[in-house]
Amino acid sequence: MASDALTPARTARTHRARLALPLLLLALLAPAGCDSGDGIVDGGSADTAAGEDGGGLDAGAVDGVRPPCPFTAAQVSELVDRKLRDEGNCSFGDGIAQLAVTTASATAGKATYDYQHDQAGQQYEKVVDLDRGERGYLAVKDVRGEAVLIDGKGTYTVTISSFGGGTAGNEQILRRTLDAIPA
Repeated sequence: MASDALTPARTARTHRARLALPLLLLALLAPAGCDSGDGIVDGGSADTAAGEDGGGLDAGAVDGVRPPCPFTAAQVSELVDRKLRDEGNCSFGDGIAQLAVTTASATAGKATYDYQHDQAGQQYEKVVDLDRGERGYLAVKDVRGEAVLIDGKGTYTVTISSFGGGTAGNEQILRRTLDAIPA
């Protein structure tokens, strides 16, 4: 008599396969978004960060090229028309609103792009493909949004929350932020 139930070995393989993609994504992106400085973060200015590493090799990037943070707190504050503080690691906030930019190599961004885009389609009200860079999208809903831009310099993932402008306001903030990232 045939059974539709999966054998234990097949069940284990299926379970491992489901876990493989999220673990791969974590391994690729975690070094780009984490700081190992014992809780002390000195983000410096975008010019300082760019001058120090010159876009050089970074052990956390898949192909070795991860761009520095493209903004200072003053630049972000101007973009969002709200005074934000530099909270380190390319994260800016005022206690309520938050804008963060995670950078990664272009190779890492391409490897995770389809998965991120699919997840955005499930989490946000509106997802729009961008006409800039090699690939990119913008996704928004009433209280938060995210955008991914992959260009020749690397991958930029911008996330925002609690700016209070609704879906349309979040889209405007993300578009202005993406437009300000050096091409």
